[in-house]
Amino acid sequence: MGRTQAFDTQEVIRSARTVFWEHGYEDASLPDLERATGLSRSSIYHAFGSKRGLFDAALTSYLGEVIRPRLLPLNATDVAPDAIMEYFTGLKEALAQRGTLSADNGCLLLNVAGAPISNEEAVSRTIAGYRQELRGSLLRGVAAHRTELDMAAQEQLATVLSSLVIAAMTLARVDNPQALITLDTALILLGS
Repeated sequence: MGRTQAFDTQEVIRSARTVFWEHGYEDASLPDLERATGLSRSSIYHAFGSKRGLFDAALTSYLGEVIRPRLLPLNATDVAPDAIMEYFTGLKEALAQRGTLSADNGCLLLNVAGAPISNEEAVSRTIAGYRQELRGSLLRGVAAHRTELDMAAQEQLATVLSSLVIAAMTLARVDNPQALITLDTALILLGS
């Protein structure tokens, strides 16, 4: 008979997600993950199969707990006209709060995009899916906010806005003030 699991899987994943977010996949050592999660190496391998399995769980958790809740108002059945303005204002406020994971480390997925692990097909697919999901959500927000634009112009604006989000989240780690300016640019474009 197997042992009963004595830990909260979601809490372990969140703790590991923090390590991966701060250090990246390659630089997140097993001792770092053991300290953060409170699990032994054998328990990590038993529960997740490998460091990579834990990383995949952390990416899924990041999408479900960090990214999608912020996009939720843009994906509502009836998107409020100001939902996209609130998205960018909220993102700017989050990045302005120094000492938080987002403000200090940017986006976990975008950090991964620049690392060697992004060459693995499953990771590459996750990153591409995130970019498509972001653009689609922003397009719904643009359509609700800028009803005077035709569909082609709305799509073009959504593409520019998603590029600005990606730029801001990438810059947050190395030049936070410029990340905030980048988000201001998005707000200006939406207001014009």
